[in-house]
Formats: sequence, C-alpha cells, structure tokens
Amino acid sequence: MTRCGLIAVIGAPNAGKSTLVNALVGQKVAITSAKAQTTRARMLGIAIEDDTQMILVDTPGIFAPKRRLDRAMVSAAWEGAESADAVLLMVDPVKQRRHELEPLLEALANRPEKKILVLNKVDVAKKEPLLALAQDLTGKVEFAEVFFISALTGDGVPEMKTALASMMPEAEWMYPEDQVSDASERLLATEITREQLYRQLHEELPYDSAVRPELYQHRPDGSLEIHQQIVVVRDNQRAIVLGKGGSRIKAIGEAARKELTELLGVKVHLFLHVKVEENWSEDREIFEEIGLEWTK
Repeated sequence: MTRCGLIAVIGAPNAGKSTLVNALVGQKVAITSAKAQTTRARMLGIAIEDDTQMILVDTPGIFAPKRRLDRAMVSAAWEGAESADAVLLMVDPVKQRRHELEPLLEALANRPEKKILVLNKVDVAKKEPLLALAQDLTGKVEFAEVFFISALTGDGVPEMKTALASMMPEAEWMYPEDQVSDASERLLATEITREQLYRQLHEELPYDSAVRPELYQHRPDGSLEIHQQIVVVRDNQRAIVLGKGGSRIKAIGEAARKELTELLGVKVHLFLHVKVEENWSEDREIFEEIGLEWTK
C-alpha cells in the first residue's frame, strides 16, 4: 500500500524552509537567499521515500504584516498549513527571532494537525543552548517529534525524511513519480531571476522588487525564448539593477540563463528589462502573477 500526505513547512523568515524543501525533494524547487522573506507564494515540493509521496508546502515566513504584500504572504503561509497531515515548525536556533517565533508557538498550540519541531543549523549552533531551546519550545507546544538538522549540509535530513514518511497516511499518490513541483516553468523562470537579483544585489536592493513574466515561447530550433520585466519602486533602484553600462543586469541575466538552461535541459535566451512602478505592491495583476491572493 502506498502512502501520501501533505506537510506544511512554516517558521519565521529566513529559518531555512526553502533550503529544507529542496533537500527533501533532492533538487531545487524553491529559491533561496540570505534575504528574509524570499519565499512569497506557496510552493509545493514533491518528495519520495520508498512507497511514500510527501507533498511539501514551502510557505512564506510568518511575521507581523505591515503592508498588503506582507498580509498576502502571511495569509498564504497559514493557508498552506490547513488540512496538512503534519505541520513542521522550522526554527533557526542562532537568530531565533523570538518576536516572530512566540506568536507562532501560540497559534500552533491549539491547531489539530500533528506538529513537528525542526531545529536547523546544527552545523553552526552550540549544543547546550540548542538543547535548552528544544526543551523550552517543547514545553509550549505538544510536538510529536523533534529533529536536529542542517538543511544546508544535509546533516540529519535523510533520517528525518524517513521518519516523516512513516507518519504519512495510506493513500494513492497525488502526483506522477517524476514530478518534483507544482510550479509552472514560466513561474519558476521568474523565481530564478528573482533569486539572482537578491544574490547579486543583497545589500543594495530593498525587498520591494518583483519579476514579471512577459513572453515564454519555444523557438523552431527547440530553444526557449523568455522575456521578463524587473519591477522596482524608485529610479535609483533601476540604476542599481542596471549597473554601470548595463553590467549588473547582464550578470543577473547570464547567471539566471545558465541555471535555467541546466534546469530545463534546453538552450535558453533570456531578455530582461527594468521598469519603475512606485506602487506595484498595490497592483492586483502583479499579485496574481507571483501566486498571491489579492486581499483588501
């Protein structure tokens, strides 16, 4: 009999949720960066362990929302936890972010789903404070299991994957064996470019930028032509993204194109341009393009 279940991965921003989902799936399905709140919409990663299929919901970090974009992201995170067979709370024991962690613990305490605590970054955390933190958190919420892992190095991840698989209910698989995500190639392509934006302009570019898909079509020779629009809110941000003589946007495009070529297995022609749109985060169309629900 096969098993299949839904696991929601929640936590404060930058706890390592996307890195863990990628590690469990065995390949990249979600973008990562050192910047908090990199994940915006819910993404599904599909992991297989023997006869078990696990649908991993990589959710945005849960934090105190201030803007419409923030509210939509937090809403997406909690919706991802609904009807899950298990909710996995991921905690960065180094930064902790207690101001965001405490409300999460309170909200989780009364939820009916099976709750699992994952303490990440054991490769850099000190053992005694780590154990003390685990004791503190398990005193506040009834966790079915506690795992100590490093999503980055993979330490403890295979053992956790096996344990998670054993918790899943008997059921038919929801997706074909070779499918690793529910994201369309078009959306994945914009996410790859956004990841390069964050990686190459981490300190210089604020969080409020977006990448919009414009054209995604196969050429007669089998290669792929992709046009994307990078949206920023101020003219000086446009100058930063472009770089001197267009050098920065060229580097972003080259890195994204190389990764997309490897990921999709076809030659990719990627064309990027930058647009200043002061109130893009109030634009319903952009919200829907990046996979978020428009909320008033």
